[in-house]
Amino acid sequence: MYLEKINSPEDVKKLSIDEMKDLSAEIRQLLLKKLSEHGGHIGPNLGIVELTVALHYVFNSPKDKIVYDVSHQSYTHKILTGRKEAFINSEKYDEVSGYSNPQESNHDFFTIGHTSTSISLACGLAKARDLKDEKDNVIAIIGDGSLSGGEAYEGLNNAAEAGTNMIIVVNDNDMSIAENHGGLYKNLKKLRDSEGKCECNFFKAMGLDYYYVKDGHDFEQLIKVFNKVKDIKHPVVVHIHTIKGKGFEFAEKNKEHWHWGMPFVLETGESKFPMGDTEDYDYLTGKYLLDAMKNDPKVVAITSGTPAVFGFGKEKRKEAGRQFVDVGIAEEHAVALASGIAANGGRPVYGVCSTFLQRTYDQLSQDLCINNNPAVILVYLASVYGMNDVTHLGLYDIGMMSNIPNMVYLAPTCKEEYFKMLKWGMSQKEHPVAIRVPAMGVIESGVEDKTDYFKLNKYQVTKAGKGVVVIALGDFYQLGQAVVTKLSNENGIEATLINPKYITGIDEELLENLKKEHELVITLEDGILDGGFGEKIARFYGPSDMKVLNYGIKKELLDRYVPDELMKKNRLTDIQIVEDIISIIK
Repeated sequence: MYLEKINSPEDVKKLSIDEMKDLSAEIRQLLLKKLSEHGGHIGPNLGIVELTVALHYVFNSPKDKIVYDVSHQSYTHKILTGRKEAFINSEKYDEVSGYSNPQESNHDFFTIGHTSTSISLACGLAKARDLKDEKDNVIAIIGDGSLSGGEAYEGLNNAAEAGTNMIIVVNDNDMSIAENHGGLYKNLKKLRDSEGKCECNFFKAMGLDYYYVKDGHDFEQLIKVFNKVKDIKHPVVVHIHTIKGKGFEFAEKNKEHWHWGMPFVLETGESKFPMGDTEDYDYLTGKYLLDAMKNDPKVVAITSGTPAVFGFGKEKRKEAGRQFVDVGIAEEHAVALASGIAANGGRPVYGVCSTFLQRTYDQLSQDLCINNNPAVILVYLASVYGMNDVTHLGLYDIGMMSNIPNMVYLAPTCKEEYFKMLKWGMSQKEHPVAIRVPAMGVIESGVEDKTDYFKLNKYQVTKAGKGVVVIALGDFYQLGQAVVTKLSNENGIEATLINPKYITGIDEELLENLKKEHELVITLEDGILDGGFGEKIARFYGPSDMKVLNYGIKKELLDRYVPDELMKKNRLTDIQIVEDIISIIK
């Protein structure tokens, strides 16, 4: 066993190549054990084991600074830099995050979870180094999928201009989360096929020196090239061909499925948490859009590297043909593309996770909303119950999107409302429409949604009462129902319950009428309070005697939180909310 002797990169440097091979096998087995029990990014980490070991053998971390793009492939790096107990001991699995984290180790320089940033960040490290007249190496490790993001191009451009030591390792496994898309990948394939010798070379055209490694799992090749570029005086790209999911048959054969996963049975690859036949909005949306495509050739589904988020697996992508577009991990381009399609009479629907939509604020404002083009954006995992890592929080979309003029942002509470909104959004030609896809499972009300969405900002009173009003947005509508029921059953208060449906505007006529028989308004929203939905209601009632309590999430950077604990912390349980209501009324 070599792993037990590895406590820092210095210990890696003592090994022979054969010993590093054995160490890599041990690391791969350790990764599979934790991943099968805990879940996480599977393919990316299995594919970069040898590359990471070789980096730490040749370079001197943390003096030499390594920046991992997305950093979801940094598990081996963590094992080699003093954090192996978090991979060996199941009781310590959660002591390290799934991404690089400077709070964990001085071998990490940034907390990173969004793609295409490593080269820009490394350029900054290199510039500060040069200003201080220091001589260490700066290394950016970027996957081929991440190269599709615009910031990667900006970083490459700046690295070439700076002209000093900058090593860009392109970990090329011919995969993003799904297959790669775009003109750049044709050149990467030519470079792989020619072993880096073809005349057309994107990186050289950018003004960068270039080396190619045919087998990114061969220590002799890796160490040789890293020694060549170590302490180099100019920027260089080291293009390394690796296999995503290396060493685990299931992950090598089905790279898309095994990019990330929940705990699984190591011997069979079966999930320990099978979904069964449960419906979800991913599947339902993909099916709905495919049916729409058959009836209207102008319908087009757009993804930015995450096709499964709205149900487009391989077979559905094939069936959709030219009516499905994957732009790669390029969210900014996806929004502008959707605006252009809409401007020319197409019917674009862009499916994206809330956390990644954060990257597109300028395109939402400038390219889409100023031009008022009728594209549809489906926003997924925008919830307390979505992703909970600090780099992937989906809680900021309401404040970001609902304050852009011309945007109509909708929050359905059930399946019936969601598909009525989607149908309307795809048929209307007046506005950009975004829909906050429910994140707490498919709930069927059994009631047809008869809302006329052309009449903007008209809220629905679902239960009429007196004294107290509960305005419950989207996923928190069920919480609102629980509050109203509890007020009635335990306190004899028959409160009014409202389903607002519209995030982007207020129903002034309804809110004004509520003043007649109510004294307290409660707003519930599944997002950050600052700049959110509830503040619009509070601002409306500001000059009046109406009291308003806004419930949502306090503004803070949360990391790996437990959703139910966060709800209690923010007094977002029916018991706590009713307590607050009673204390104010009394």
